[in-house]
Amino acid sequence: MRYQIKNGTVSLQGETVLDHIDFEIRGSEKIALVGKNGAGKTTLLKLIAGELSLDRDDKRFDPGIFSARNTTVGMLRQTTQPEEKDRTVEELLLEFCPSDDPYSKERYDFEKEYDRIFTGFGFDKEEKKKRLGDFSGGEQTKIAMIRLLLARPDVLLLDEPTNHLDMQAVQWLEEYIRDYDRAAVIVSHDRFFLDSVADVVYELDGGRLTRYAGNYSEYRRQREKQRQNQMKSYLAQQQEIERLTALIEKFKHKPKKAAMARSKKKVLERMEKIERPSEDRSHIFTEAITPRVPGSKWVLDADKLRIGYHTDEHCLQEISLRVRRGQKIGIIGANGTGKTTFLKTILGQIPALSGTIQLGNHVEIGYFDQHSAELHSEKRVFDHFHDRHPALTIKEVKTILGNYLFRGADTGKKVDDLSGGEKSRLVLAEILESRPNLLLLDEPTNHMDIPAKETLESAFQAYTGTMLFISHDRYFIKEVADALLIFGANGVTWYPFGYGHYVEHLRKKQEYGWAGADAVAVENTRLIDGLKEVPEKTRMQSARFSTEQSYTDWQLTLAGEQLTKAAAALERFLEGPLPDSLDGESDTQEDASGAAKQTAAVETPPGCETAMETLPQYAPAMEILAARMQARRHWQEKYDTLQQTYTEACLLWYEKWQEYEEAFAEYGDL
Repeated sequence: MRYQIKNGTVSLQGETVLDHIDFEIRGSEKIALVGKNGAGKTTLLKLIAGELSLDRDDKRFDPGIFSARNTTVGMLRQTTQPEEKDRTVEELLLEFCPSDDPYSKERYDFEKEYDRIFTGFGFDKEEKKKRLGDFSGGEQTKIAMIRLLLARPDVLLLDEPTNHLDMQAVQWLEEYIRDYDRAAVIVSHDRFFLDSVADVVYELDGGRLTRYAGNYSEYRRQREKQRQNQMKSYLAQQQEIERLTALIEKFKHKPKKAAMARSKKKVLERMEKIERPSEDRSHIFTEAITPRVPGSKWVLDADKLRIGYHTDEHCLQEISLRVRRGQKIGIIGANGTGKTTFLKTILGQIPALSGTIQLGNHVEIGYFDQHSAELHSEKRVFDHFHDRHPALTIKEVKTILGNYLFRGADTGKKVDDLSGGEKSRLVLAEILESRPNLLLLDEPTNHMDIPAKETLESAFQAYTGTMLFISHDRYFIKEVADALLIFGANGVTWYPFGYGHYVEHLRKKQEYGWAGADAVAVENTRLIDGLKEVPEKTRMQSARFSTEQSYTDWQLTLAGEQLTKAAAALERFLEGPLPDSLDGESDTQEDASGAAKQTAAVETPPGCETAMETLPQYAPAMEILAARMQARRHWQEKYDTLQQTYTEACLLWYEKWQEYEEAFAEYGDL
């Protein structure tokens, strides 16, 4: 046991924040600490860091806090000491170096590590020469994080570590924390981050701590199941209490039954009462949210669409895309790559520079952007919503608003008094209640707390229409999107699977690297086998097939043949010999060392001792290296071409298979 709190209580300003809690850190656990704002999460971190102490308890005879010998604890500081701002970052980071000798192996390893961490957070190596005061507040917080990681405490305490980090830096930090060989306790509103790093979750609610094994998603599943079981037990006990109470009242005045009544009363008094579980602040939509008009099969068709502003010189992207009814597409990418411009081009707010874009028949759009929540109204929330949907009854309005977390007194608030996140939630409730068949959303969950985000995730999962949405909330994207549109500096990429699959794909690509040809071949083989295992529709009499069904069946067959050819070509290529630069590195080294020996054997003439004058002696080795590097590039280009062909064949097969499924859906239900 690395650290433990037993039956601990902490009070601040006369109020109990932590109430007889039990908490423990085992080995190198990565612990997520969750709870609503003000629940006491930061207080618990300060207690672990030693900044706070437990209240005195006459019933506790031990100190209440236990830790392994020489355990070090490090906590992320959000502020910088004034005297540190005139020092360079390098000076501050070298304070943690285990050796003062600038030529020692320890110094070399340490500088290599801090360069890796420093650049991982998005800094350039040259910036470590700058003064700390020259950095912005957010950058200073990142540097404080770097200092903490270099200190390598036994228990790492992180309070909102993803603040001020871009997505690439967050992904780097996730990998670092996962591989950290010591313990970490993390408070964060980034649910995807917690999902990626945590293997234990502690929930802090009402001053009490509850431990759950698993990451954030597993915690949510366990907690909901536990809440449902507790509610069943509570309702069953209430029925039993009502039965016993009625029995006591009926027989307590009858001489022959009075003893039995007193016995039941004692049973009732000794009964350990089950608390009613607190209601989940988020709402889960169990019924489908169906568009008022289904719309056409193909919702959007863009062909060589160039988007941007004013002239073709300011073109941001070129896009060719077909969107099928019911697809939910997450749009991701760095700022400034054209994501919002694409949505505004679909709406017609910004004209296309060239190409074509066409909406399907009977498409009704619901649009939300980052300015939609700028509502200004003196009306109450109830009246504002009812005015937008006058056909609804008072009861229906209250139910709908309650589903979007406007409950009780919240419906009587003025719209002007709502927070930014509450206004966004109100606007999205209005849009979904109008039942469009195409939603275009730009950062719909900005400024929302976790219960609000989970409510909207449930609503969008229940929505059966088509969605194109922009978001930086990775957990939201993972829960809602079934395909991705990735905007990058080199163009737009279509990815036909969800965000979780995409992240795993990137991880494997990074892990395999150049030398991972064999691993990539195994992965490709697995994908091919998986595609072959997709069950085909049971073939009945062909006379019963419609023309469309026969046509889609024929298309699927052709796509399958194309996929098989592409897969076979890629497999043959990967089974072939690798270039010398992959499997002959030792030969290269021998050739280079042999050339070096030849050079060393040549007597250097007087006055020609410089390395530049002896450099031509290395020409044979350099020519060998250049040839092998050229072979390596040719191999990579060939592999990229075959891989791209195989990917396109997979996507084509998947599209035709979807059309096949739709064409045979009614036939299969017969």
